[in-house]
Amino acid sequence: MSNADIFAAGAGATNPIVPNWYDTILVLIGFAILLFIVIKFVVPMFEKTYAERTEAIEGGIAKAEEAQAEATAALEEYKQQLSDARAEANKIREDARAEGAQILADLKEKAAAESARITEQAQVTIAAERQAAVVSLRSEVGTLATTLAGQIVGESLNDDARSARVVDRFLADLEANSKSEGAAK
Repeated sequence: MSNADIFAAGAGATNPIVPNWYDTILVLIGFAILLFIVIKFVVPMFEKTYAERTEAIEGGIAKAEEAQAEATAALEEYKQQLSDARAEANKIREDARAEGAQILADLKEKAAAESARITEQAQVTIAAERQAAVVSLRSEVGTLATTLAGQIVGESLNDDARSARVVDRFLADLEANSKSEGAAK
């Protein structure tokens, strides 16, 4: 078959490119039914899914913003607590220093008082021992002086009253001589 045969056969027959009117109506009806099904069932499902996703995204954003706000508030509270803790630590440290200084001052005062008491007690003890030594020496010196004087004079000077006067006069002269030598220096 040649091209002429095809054209000759097509002149009396219907054109194969142009659809028949019943095919067009059938396709339009099918399209309308399909469009109805899509609009009635499919589109609402898409809208519902779209709304759920939008809500989930917006809810997630809102939750994230809320979490961010809570985190910021918690950070501020933490910073405030940290600042308060540092201030309290500084106050405790200063109180401890002041208390330590007070304790040290009290201990120094007690030590000074104890030192003064011990020094006073030592001076009293020294004075008492000196007095006892003077009395002991006076009696021993008196006895020795009396014995020596008795040997020099050749008489016994056993008279207690006389020997006491002689010893007292001798010691007084001795003290006067030592005082005058100390003043001359």
